[in-house]
This record gives sequence, structure tokens and C-alpha cells, in this order.
Amino acid sequence: MTTADDEVTLKAVEDALLARWPETRLEPTLDRISALTDALGSPQLSYPTIHIAGTNGKTTTSRMIDSLFRELEYRTGRYTSPHLESFLERISINGFPIPAEGMIATYNDIALYLDLIDSRQPHPISFFEAMTALAFVAFAEYPVDIGIIECGMGGEWDATNVVQSSVSVITPIGLDHTEYLGNTLEEIALTKSGIIKPESHVVIAAQPVEVAKVLTQAVLDKAAIPYREGVEFSVGHRDIAVGGQVLTINGIFGEYTDIYLPLYGVHQSTNAAVALATVEAFVGVKLDEEIVRRAFANVESPGRMEVLHRDPTVIVDAAHNPHGARALSATLKSEFDFESIFGVLAILGEKDVLGVLTELEPVIDRLIVTASSSPRALPMEDLYELAITVFGVNRVFREGDLKSAITYAIEQCTLVNQVSEGVSAVVVTGSVVTAGEARTQLRRISQAQE
Repeated sequence: MTTADDEVTLKAVEDALLARWPETRLEPTLDRISALTDALGSPQLSYPTIHIAGTNGKTTTSRMIDSLFRELEYRTGRYTSPHLESFLERISINGFPIPAEGMIATYNDIALYLDLIDSRQPHPISFFEAMTALAFVAFAEYPVDIGIIECGMGGEWDATNVVQSSVSVITPIGLDHTEYLGNTLEEIALTKSGIIKPESHVVIAAQPVEVAKVLTQAVLDKAAIPYREGVEFSVGHRDIAVGGQVLTINGIFGEYTDIYLPLYGVHQSTNAAVALATVEAFVGVKLDEEIVRRAFANVESPGRMEVLHRDPTVIVDAAHNPHGARALSATLKSEFDFESIFGVLAILGEKDVLGVLTELEPVIDRLIVTASSSPRALPMEDLYELAITVFGVNRVFREGDLKSAITYAIEQCTLVNQVSEGVSAVVVTGSVVTAGEARTQLRRISQAQE
């Protein structure tokens, strides 16, 4: 149990980490993280790893891989980013966030090394590099049987790319973080392909043709063994079910039927197929089908098409780029039967905002724009002006903060449901920060209603 003293110390640790270079700044070098992990004794090399890059679906795919390994009785360590509500979520051990006392102890173990490398490098260790090192050390200390490591941004120069992964995974690639990764899909794919290790196994989700060409060449250059969605593995069949979907997956080593996945959207079926192929590639044989069914039935993906409130239905989704918004829109159209949808949107300023708005417009009837608490948030008035160009002035409303926006959307949706035979809903989206803050606000709303 976390004590009051632990909470104070944990806050001090978080503040110290946040005082470092923000994770949104990317410098194309592994010099700092390499020096840090060398000083720590290369903990990331003390266990086998799965390394995951891509534009969308990385975190959910990581969670699925984690669940499969735990059903196979592996002790798992999972490193993902960004977090929804607590930075402890980023470092997961056997399916649970690292406890406060574990984070404090691990930070104390490496604090002097952080200072040492700071003094020897042109720039100090960044927040993301420090978190990555904390994860590597925590997993080595546990110890884990397998590390499941998600790239933060890109791949080749990402701080996680000091692992020597047994299996590299590339989820769907789209345009995002263009200021760092490149302005074309080919440039972004080349950067992300940098995680592929010589003679390793590489699991690749279905990609646009120009991306597939780049990834194929990278696999050939590294003499790696590819497993491609649509070739070596695929989603065989998909049926919409209550609370999710039922899948048949054609794996690398055989077919798996009657898999219940409690997540919505065709993109989640792709994530499931990629996750299953990843674990198959690692173990080298077909998995027991009952183990696979249990693993997928237990998968959770907070902030991804997550239903967090009833009467009215409120769905939270962390879509933060056009690719994610397209998946959100497709899922709302194909798997729900809402008469109308009230959208709440808070997005980060560096994103393709018009692209996101364009993807959402066909499914959102009325849009409430606002801003999250992130210093990177696009100001509400700027978002309002952009939203009008896509939705028209009569369909766009504004609220000063996310709490007010969610409250307003729920009130308006409730009024519509009271006078209509159909059912309307609220969808909150725009970023992981938005999703995390919405989860907190909706939890408070639900508690107030109890």
C-alpha cells in the first residue's frame, strides 16, 4: 500500500523527471541513452525483448502481446508511452503499473548515474530517456522473462533502440510527428525501420504500398525474417459482438478460431493479429488455442474506444492524428447505431488539426471544442476557427476547459435522448492527454451520481 510519505516522494521524483528535456524534443542520437545504459550495466540486455514501432496501435498491440505472454506464464515487463493519468502506467510489471515504492527505489538506484551522464554530454538526459532507463532497470531487478518495449517516437533514434530485440514489430504507419520524422510516408517508414535488428524476426502490419517497399528493403538489408499481414498471417474472419468482436486469426503456424476481443473496431482486429503473430514468431510454434482465447478475452486498452459512462453513453478515444481519427470514425459508423453524436475535441497544436477534423466531420453531428491542460494544447479559440471551416458555424460550440465541455455535451445529449426515440452519445477525443483527463472527469461525474 502506498503511504503518504511515498506519495510525497513520488511527486518529487516525477517533478525531477519533468524538469528534464521534454519527450517531445527528439535529437537524432543514441549517445546519451547508450552512455547511460552502459553505466548501468546494460540492463536491457539481461532479458529478451519485443520492440514495437509504428504510428498507431502500438500501445494496444503491446497490451495484447503482454496478455498473451502472461497466459503463457512468462513474467512480463511492458514499457509504453505516453501515459493517460499517471506516469507509473508507463512501466508495467506482470500487467500492473509499477508500484510507487518500486518507482522510488528504481529512481534512487539510477539518480547518480543520471547526474553523471548529464555532466558528460552536450545536453542532459531527457525525460523520455530517463523513463526508458528506469524501465530497463526495473525489469532487470524484478526480473522479467520478456520485455515488451514500445518506441516513443520514430525508431532509429528513439531511446528504446538500445535493445537487441528478438522480434521487431511495425504497426500501421501514417503521417505524424512530421517535424521530426519526415514529411513523407517513405521518410517516416525509413526512420521506424531502424528498430529492425540483423537476422531478427520482423512482424509487419498491413501498410500502404510506399511504406511496404521501404520496410521490405530494410528487412532484406538486415537479413531478417519477415512475417507480413496478408501473407504470413491475417485476420481470417471478424464478427461484431456485444462489447467487442469475435475473430478468426490465421497465424504464422495455424488457425485460431472463436477469439473474443472486448475492444471495438476493425483496427483492433489487426492489432490482435499482429500481437498473435509476434508471440508465435518469438516461441516458434503454434500456441494453445484456449490460452489465446483467454489472453484476448482479458485484454484492456484504456482510452481506446473506451465506454466510460452510460445514460448517456460516453466514449473516450485517444485518436490524435488523421489515421487514428479515421479508425475512430469507421468504428462509430460500423459498430454503433447512434442517432447523433456530440463530439468533444481537445488537440495538441503540432498535430494535423484540419486532417483530424475532416475525418471526424461525417460522424460528429455537433462538436464542442476545448483545450486540455497540456502546455502543447491548441488554444480553444484557434481550434474553434479551424473547426468552423470544416463543420460550419452552426455545428461548432466552445467551452473553456475539458470539464465544462464534457459536462455540456452530456447535458445536451441527455436532453436529446429525452425527446427522441433514437439514442445519442458523446465522444471525447483528440489526444492521449485529452483521453486521460476525460477518464478522470468522467470518474468524478459517475461518483457524484452514485
